[in-house]
Amino acid sequence: MTRPPTAAQRRVIDAADPVTGRLRGTQAQLAALVKRGLAFRHPRPPHEHFLTPEGHRIRQGVTGEPEPAGSGEDPAPTGVFAARTGGEPDPPRPGPARRREVHSAWQGLLELRRMTNPDGAVDRPCGWERAHLVRAAALALEAAGHRPAGPDDGGYRVRETPQPEAVAVYEPDGEALRTCAATLQGAGWQVSEHREPRTATRYLLASPRRA
Repeated sequence: MTRPPTAAQRRVIDAADPVTGRLRGTQAQLAALVKRGLAFRHPRPPHEHFLTPEGHRIRQGVTGEPEPAGSGEDPAPTGVFAARTGGEPDPPRPGPARRREVHSAWQGLLELRRMTNPDGAVDRPCGWERAHLVRAAALALEAAGHRPAGPDDGGYRVRETPQPEAVAVYEPDGEALRTCAATLQGAGWQVSEHREPRTATRYLLASPRRA
């Protein structure tokens, strides 16, 4: 399991701008957050640092009000958020806390799009998503309520492909595969359906839309 942020890193995250996610800290602190996937360095001058979707989720967990005692809900985990790609051997427990995490990460991703796409568009993927294709596509699917596959059961699975800027999405149920395609298209991805030559297994090929 991924280690939670250190106390110093959590202070930097907690001090981020609540709207833009812009960070302030030493170069060493910011570089450490980038290395852990909690921040990214904007490619254009003045090269500010901003929270990634995982960083936004951590920040909301840090600054949010604690759950009331006896609420019956699982406490939000303190580790780094990761969207469900499907088929994980030890997946996070589903429930209200997980849904809040996913919602916060998706809102953070939309803000990342607004801040980093040249025209501020939120209807198409940004540079961070192109650099983290599997995680980005999985977040779009999980945030829309699609069921990720467990270790041994049905649901979506997002996987890398040899093709540049493309992921494969598998879902054994045909109707569910089509709804996954609609979700990704609505999230700004170009999607086409294919069959594997040997097994005839249907899958989606999804690439971030550029315009």
